[in-house]
Amino acid sequence: MTDSTISPPPASTPALIDLAADPFTLFSAWMQEAEKTEPSDPNAMVVATSTPDGHPSARIVLLKGMDRRGFVFYTNQDSRKGHELAENQHVALLFHWKSLRRQIRIEGTVTPVTPEEADAYFASRSRISRMGAVASDQSRPLADRAIFEQRLKDVETRYEGQDLIPRPANWSGYRVEPSCFEFWQERPYRLHDRATWTREGNHWNVTRLYP
Repeated sequence: MTDSTISPPPASTPALIDLAADPFTLFSAWMQEAEKTEPSDPNAMVVATSTPDGHPSARIVLLKGMDRRGFVFYTNQDSRKGHELAENQHVALLFHWKSLRRQIRIEGTVTPVTPEEADAYFASRSRISRMGAVASDQSRPLADRAIFEQRLKDVETRYEGQDLIPRPANWSGYRVEPSCFEFWQERPYRLHDRATWTREGNHWNVTRLYP
């Protein structure tokens, strides 16, 4: 059975990745296209962390901000990823857009966002999401789901009639400053197109890769 029998090639072959592009600009262009085609959460990304001795873990979170300083996500700092980031600042991100047959890998280091940034984003979340963040000991053992649900009711009672739900001190965000991008575009018969941008000081070295 041939590849073409399994999955017919698209009617038109996508253009090659533009090696003259700025990686942040190219990321934004691909994200804008994904926002039009992905059925849900085009900003979903895998965040991979590891312990100081190299044991990896990965999970999907949502990208909540992006500019030339880096890529921002939020979490409980007492979660597994929070503890691992406190010990090892190196992180990898992965965006996969099945509708576009594209992916982007990013490697870099994290720094905490400012308290003001964390406060602003926390305030923008739905009320129930903010209460959930207060009630949850994220990643810690939970003997019975009813315990968490009761804690959520207690938080709801505590802040009944109040617009402001303070951000928990251990809930904040991280900004990933990229040191490397890899853009991947599917092409027919697995003759895919790949290119990397690797930071060297204020300059990006660009290389096209074999599929």
